[in-house]
Formats: sequence, C-alpha cells, structure tokens
Amino acid sequence: MHVVVCGGGIVGLAAAYYLARREVEVTVCEAGSLGSGNTDRSAGGIRTQFSTPVNVKLSLASLEVWDDFEERFGVDIAHRRSGYLFLARTEETAANFREQVAMQNDLGVPSAYLSPAEAREHCPELRIEEFVGATYSPTDGFADPHLALQGFSQAAREAGGEIRTKTPVTGIEIEETGDPVTADVTVETPDETLDADVFVNAAGAWARRVGSLVGLDLPIAPRRRQVAVVAPETPVPDSVPLTIDLDTGSYFRPEREGQALVGGHFADEDPDVDPDGYDTGMDLDWAVTAVEHAGRTAGYFGPESGIVRGWAGLYAVTPDHHPIVERSRPGVVTAGGFSGHGFQHSPATGKLVTELCVDGEASLVDISRLSRERFDRGVPDDERNVA
Repeated sequence: MHVVVCGGGIVGLAAAYYLARREVEVTVCEAGSLGSGNTDRSAGGIRTQFSTPVNVKLSLASLEVWDDFEERFGVDIAHRRSGYLFLARTEETAANFREQVAMQNDLGVPSAYLSPAEAREHCPELRIEEFVGATYSPTDGFADPHLALQGFSQAAREAGGEIRTKTPVTGIEIEETGDPVTADVTVETPDETLDADVFVNAAGAWARRVGSLVGLDLPIAPRRRQVAVVAPETPVPDSVPLTIDLDTGSYFRPEREGQALVGGHFADEDPDVDPDGYDTGMDLDWAVTAVEHAGRTAGYFGPESGIVRGWAGLYAVTPDHHPIVERSRPGVVTAGGFSGHGFQHSPATGKLVTELCVDGEASLVDISRLSRERFDRGVPDDERNVA
C-alpha cells in the first residue's frame, strides 16, 4: 500500500509516522517547509478539559504520547504540566463547567470545579471578584510545537517514510475500484506524478482547497489568530496554569523569564482569510486589547506591562469547532478543521488516520461524531471550550 499525505504540519507528520510504523509506503507532500503552515505558530496547548466527550477522548489518547514523548522519540519537547484554569464570569458558563467536569471525570480526567477563591490558589493575582466559578486540571499544560514536529518528522523518516518539502499537490485523479478503502489514486506535483492507494488530506488551513481537488466541499475555514509575548508589570510565575477567561476569550500563560504569552479573539467579525496571503505579523491594536483583557483577569498585567513581540497564525475552523476525521470516499481520508486543537490532538489523529487507511475503520476513538455528514444532519453539538 502507498499513501500520499498532503501537509507537512504536525497532523500530517504524525500520520506519516504511524503509517510507516505499520510498514506502509508513505510520502508526505508539503508545499513549503515542514511546519511552515501553522504548527510553528501554535501556542502549544495540551489539555483534556473539553466540553464534548469525543474531544476529551482525543486528548486522552494523545496525552499518552505527549507524556513520554522524549522517551519514545528522543526529543525533549519542553512539556510543562502546569495545568489549565478555565474561568466563568456568568452563572450559565459556571453551570456548563459543572456538567463538563462530571463528564470529564467519568472519562478519567482529574479536573475539578473550583470557587473563585480556590482558583486563586493556582493563580495568585486572579481578580476573584470578576468570576463566579472555575475548573482546573493538573495534567493539562503546553509544549514546544516545533520540537514535537521535529520528533515526528525524524521518526517518520527513520521508519521509512519519505517527506518532500516544496512539493505542492497540484492535481488529484481518483479511479474507484470497488474497494471501500482504497482506489487508484494519481497525485500530481510540479516535479512528479505519484501513484497511490490512499490520499490523506492533512493540509490544515488549506484543507478545503485540497478537498476540492477530490470533489469535496469541506466546511473548513481559515481564520487568523494572534498571540503576543508580554513583559507583565508583575512577573507571571512558572507555576501559574494556562488561564482562560472563557466568557471573553482571553487567555495567558507563563513564558520564559517572567514574561507571558497572551492571546484571544475579540473581533465582532471573523472573515475567512487567504492562507497564502494573510499577515503573519501581530496587530498592535489587538495586542493592546489583549493585554487589557488579561489585566481584567489577573493583576499581573498592570499599566506598566510591555509588549515584546507577537505573531499571527491560522485556525482551520469548522462550524462546530470539531475536526473532520473520516474516510471521505474510497481512496481519500480527511483529517482537518481542528479549530486550534490540531497540535494537541495530532498523536491520536495520526493513529486514527493509519487505522482508516490500513484497517478500513477507526478503533482508537469512536469518530462517528467527526464525519462531515454531521452538518447535513443538523444536530449541533458545539465544542464550547474554545479561545
């Protein structure tokens, strides 16, 4: 079997690694350099506190890999387990938190519902008068996406995978053979035509464009998101968790030398952008707003806080903030639309893609909820814990 993976980000390379481990011939086609899409612009969050069971299960399956990544891959990804702290300003959000914690606990996540005073034990400068409740899990944290990408790419090559950079996919032809899993697939690149049995669309923000090459209209939209590195008025200790004010969308986490990474999305409109032509720099006005929001969350961000640098990347967003992971047609597997969660869910996704290609069905996690057909059924089940 030969599988061609379109996309050299963390999802595509994780898929390549697990495919190669199953002794599948695999070729990754990346239009730019590895990680140049959005993996290297990720904030690197790794968490289990999601609002739907399928996302929690993807997290738990991925956490097994993240927790011993260095032992498996020989790369220290600077995985810091300082926790995630979600904050609620309204009683409605707090009620949702209580339900989510019960669901998470049932699945094995050690999350807990906290009062604002209890939350301040994890974030000493928290403005508790602003909030009515919180959730916390000590197993959440963050890691370095670039180092993780290096680990997967090196391991994929060592297992026999071929990774081609500066190799865009320009055309795809599929001739179905009657097999529900494979097909006669022809993948066109500027330098070569590749014959394959399965084509994997792991193109991130380009997934909808790539999907159109195989006759699919994927509801995946590229949306610009920004982060800033800030020198706060009061240094943020390393022990402070990644803290999310869910009702405003603002978040921050400790960075090196007392600095902080600050993010959030505050615009009223959220237009699609061209993934080939968007501004990868940070907007200063946005950064000022982001620091103001962070200052309403915690006392670290006073008026003397300074903006050090920042950047922008793309979320590949679906209408319900769940990914599409499916066999879209014989010979085509889609893994995209992670809505900002692609990095942290990449280990589980790589294994699921491999199961779909090799075994014909997924067993690691029940992904029936992640088929694009859910949008035709019209049954909303949005992921709520999105910043």
